[in-house]
Amino acid sequence: MKIGIKRINRVTITSTVVLTAGAVLASGAFASAAQAATAPPAPSIVAKGGFVMNSGTGKALYSKTADTRRSTGSTTKIMTALVVLKQKNVNLKSQVTIQKAYSDYIVSKNASSARLIVGDKVTVGQLLYGLMLPSGCDAAYALADKFGTGKTRDARVKSFIGKMNATAKSLKLKNTNFDSFDGIGGGKNYSTPRDLTIVAREAMKNSTFRTVVKTKSTKQTVTMKNGGKRVMSWANTNKMLSSYSGAIGVKTGSGPTAKYCLVFAATRNGKTVIGTVLTSTNESTRTADAKKLMDYGFKR
Repeated sequence: MKIGIKRINRVTITSTVVLTAGAVLASGAFASAAQAATAPPAPSIVAKGGFVMNSGTGKALYSKTADTRRSTGSTTKIMTALVVLKQKNVNLKSQVTIQKAYSDYIVSKNASSARLIVGDKVTVGQLLYGLMLPSGCDAAYALADKFGTGKTRDARVKSFIGKMNATAKSLKLKNTNFDSFDGIGGGKNYSTPRDLTIVAREAMKNSTFRTVVKTKSTKQTVTMKNGGKRVMSWANTNKMLSSYSGAIGVKTGSGPTAKYCLVFAATRNGKTVIGTVLTSTNESTRTADAKKLMDYGFKR
């Protein structure tokens, strides 16, 4: 009689264990299904490549051909600024005399300009505004000339581009290469949506960079060759700052191969999302793409 009771208890215990395990598995499946049901649908974007991450955690939130190498246009200048700001004891008040070579470069490349005037003395801090707001390739050239090393301008520029690539390597970017200080390269200037987002995230850790890229417009007083003063007015090409709640940066880009690009970031309720779209069709679509991805990022 006792033996029978033991057998019944064993069967009962085993059945209970099996039922409990099944219930746990079922509840887990239901939870996963519920999460999937409540997750917002991934948006469709025009850009050929896109990526979004939670800037605080580094978690990827959206990806579309995020590791395919593409031309980056002037979004390259995020790295230009990052290299400058990573210089040891960088002096933002240090003055740079604008050279004719910078303006000649703008003309020869038909490049975007901060309208710097030969002979003017412009501080490094002001050049960063000229670089990031109107996307001045002349400002990029001036910074590369200032912070590269070498006896000639060409050597200094080459050195600076080397620093850009060294910084990319330090960030463990495997699909990024720079052959220019402004994105107007010789065909070997490329990155990916994921890599550019990582570069921007790193740059946004710097308070000076954050201040510059969230500025909609600025007036900067520079010193002319004759010692007089000149006021430079620059407006930010990033229209997201005025059209998307919480937008805090980062940089527009365009070009014959790059088409239309945008690296973007926004903060809402303490959460910052940051991302990139590359190779969109025009200004309107790149902006629409970025808004879709940020909306999606905040819901994730």
